[in-house]
Amino acid sequence: MDYIDNVAFAILLVIGIGFFVKNIKKLSRNIKLGKDIDRTDNSKARWRNMAIIALGQSKMVKRPIAGILHIIVYVGFIIVNIEVIEIIIDGLFGTHRVLSFLGGFYNFLIGSFEVIAFLVLISVIIFWIRRMIVRIPRFWNKEMIGFPKNDALNILYFEMVLMSLFLIMNATDVHFQEMNSGNLISQFLIPLFSSFNPESIHVIERSAWWIHITGILVFLNYLYYSKHLHILLAFPNTFYANLNVKGKLNNLEAVTNEVKLMMDPDADPYAATPESENDTPEKFGASDVTDLNWVQLMNAYTCTECGRCTSVCPANQTGKELSPRAIMMKTRDRLEEVGANINKNREFIDDSKQLLNDYITPEELWACTSCNACVEECPVNIDPLSIIIDMRRYLVMEQSAAPQELNMMMTNIENNGAPWQYNQMDRLNWKDEE
Repeated sequence: MDYIDNVAFAILLVIGIGFFVKNIKKLSRNIKLGKDIDRTDNSKARWRNMAIIALGQSKMVKRPIAGILHIIVYVGFIIVNIEVIEIIIDGLFGTHRVLSFLGGFYNFLIGSFEVIAFLVLISVIIFWIRRMIVRIPRFWNKEMIGFPKNDALNILYFEMVLMSLFLIMNATDVHFQEMNSGNLISQFLIPLFSSFNPESIHVIERSAWWIHITGILVFLNYLYYSKHLHILLAFPNTFYANLNVKGKLNNLEAVTNEVKLMMDPDADPYAATPESENDTPEKFGASDVTDLNWVQLMNAYTCTECGRCTSVCPANQTGKELSPRAIMMKTRDRLEEVGANINKNREFIDDSKQLLNDYITPEELWACTSCNACVEECPVNIDPLSIIIDMRRYLVMEQSAAPQELNMMMTNIENNGAPWQYNQMDRLNWKDEE
């Protein structure tokens, strides 16, 4: 590799990493548009969740076939890309397999990488078959059209190409093959190139090398636009996940203070509390993404669109409009729209749109049974229910737009002390019935 190649590689590397850093800053900015929430308690449990769920993939393997294949792809893709360290050194300084001085350990590493790359390639092909031939239903819900559908396929094709290029690069590296150590898989590809002369084989090796590193940088920057952003966000997402028992909802502090005042007229409704220094919220619940907290917004970016949540949702299974996966996808889409608005205008300019109604309909929200099945099923601890509950609160407390049945129930509780339309004096009449 001559001087020009070194300079070209350095420029490619700077552009690729620079664009990635720019997107990460934009991602961080968008997440911080959410309201503040303290998720720093019980750090021991949080570190354990991150280690077991994000790193250990414990919830993925609840569905063994997909779980095991995902572990192979996840671990394999990270380990094989350790080779990128050597590629960067070679690209910047014009060396060739600079780490080969490690001797037997280097051969062991490359041999391991080849086996893992082959396993990743097989796993990705199986994933493609499950999606496109077996057509597993959760991959074909109505929200999985257009870019979401193509995005999943793009990632599979990316991984197929990158793993293949790695093996082709090794198979056509004459020096590496002459070592006859570490070429556990690539040695079987050599017959494919037996008809090529040495110059052509060298061109193929160099081409595979360049396309491989370019593909990795393209993949790195594609992550921001893809559901595969969870590769990066799964770790903080599981760390900052809600540790409360499922089914325990947070109370609105302003409402709690009002109830306390009703029960104790001498209480100070404006007394400072550890949870908040504000007397009352700007609004009850959430109607747009900026009303949600930053963890909920990070949830939206972390969603893998795997559909496990929707596949266990009782409302969705009975034909209701609700899809927990769609809730997260729509939240992310609206957040991206708000972010683009800020990028264009340097601040958010009202666009007469909001998450509620323009993206998520009340019909979807009220179809939810609050059973937490989606939360339990998510492999990276995303919480669609919290977004649903916050938007319901807005409908009820800001717009008085609860369904008629719910309004009737709350009226009965207020007037009769029970959900049923019976006078309080008649509530025990049932015991006199034969």
